[in-house]
Amino acid sequence: MRFTIRLAQVSGAAVALSLAAGTAAFAQTDPLPSWNDGATKTAIVEFVEAVTTAGGPDFVGAADRIAVFDNDGTLWAEKPAYVQLFFALDRVKALAPEHPEWTTQEPFASVLKGDMKGALAGGHKAIAEIIAATHSGMTTDDFAETVAAWFSTAKNPEKDRLFSQMTYQPMHELLDYLRANGFQTFIVSGGGIDFMRVFSDDLYGIPPAQVIGSTGQLKFELQDGVGPVLIKQPEIALVDDGPGKPVGIQMHIGQEPIFAFGNSDGDLQMLQYTCLPEGPSFCGIVHHTDAEREWAYDRNSDVGKLDKGLDAAAADGWTVVDMKSDWKTVFPAEGNN
Repeated sequence: MRFTIRLAQVSGAAVALSLAAGTAAFAQTDPLPSWNDGATKTAIVEFVEAVTTAGGPDFVGAADRIAVFDNDGTLWAEKPAYVQLFFALDRVKALAPEHPEWTTQEPFASVLKGDMKGALAGGHKAIAEIIAATHSGMTTDDFAETVAAWFSTAKNPEKDRLFSQMTYQPMHELLDYLRANGFQTFIVSGGGIDFMRVFSDDLYGIPPAQVIGSTGQLKFELQDGVGPVLIKQPEIALVDDGPGKPVGIQMHIGQEPIFAFGNSDGDLQMLQYTCLPEGPSFCGIVHHTDAEREWAYDRNSDVGKLDKGLDAAAADGWTVVDMKSDWKTVFPAEGNN
């Protein structure tokens, strides 16, 4: 039987976390201190205990304990717009002196006027043009340096916090808890793979090799005085969103996850890929219900729309995290991740 915990069936058993890998020593402690006690927290802990209990009916060997997480809206905030979009818009302004034609060419003209609504009026086509213009024509090393410099000072315009401080403290704890129990944790996001790899290790403890994202074409060159480099091209190789997420998982990991977390309809196929096959599995959805500490949105949101995913969670027994009631705190304390 597929191991799927329905919230109505959770027992509320005590939590036990191994603090010494490779030993039999266990200590009674709280592995998820920023999560309020209740059905959601218990569901996570009971699943981890079930798949890590040797000899148990749902035991899964460490090599197969693959956990995948969306990034935008799951590990960090995605409102009022995706972080990478803010980066791209800032890059348009920085590169404008090299492109005088942008003063009259949309969507760039609207970006330079500070008119985000006008810049994005062209929908996905406009965004694709902005991304292509700001994410290509440079080496992967130059791009990484540019992202790192921007990320060190860039702030969310509505919360006036560094984007690096807009991660979710409860999800940090969940990542640590899973890794302490032999899971490999991966990011599987619609964001750009080269963008996320710059900060994934420092921010989440997830090394670049375990980041899967939308991917542009690369071109190898042997440059005089420089040596071998990879040049970012404007063409897209993989859109790691929606049905592209299972494709990205297979291409980069080569096996199905047993644990998955998302927050939007863009994560639906990843959750289905994880939890619909037979065998132990856990699927979770971060539901943004806290308008005071973060934002409240779901079915009608233009960013992070959660409609079909909510229906699927109810039908298939996935765990829905109510941010307002399940999390004691949302963001880390200033200066801490």
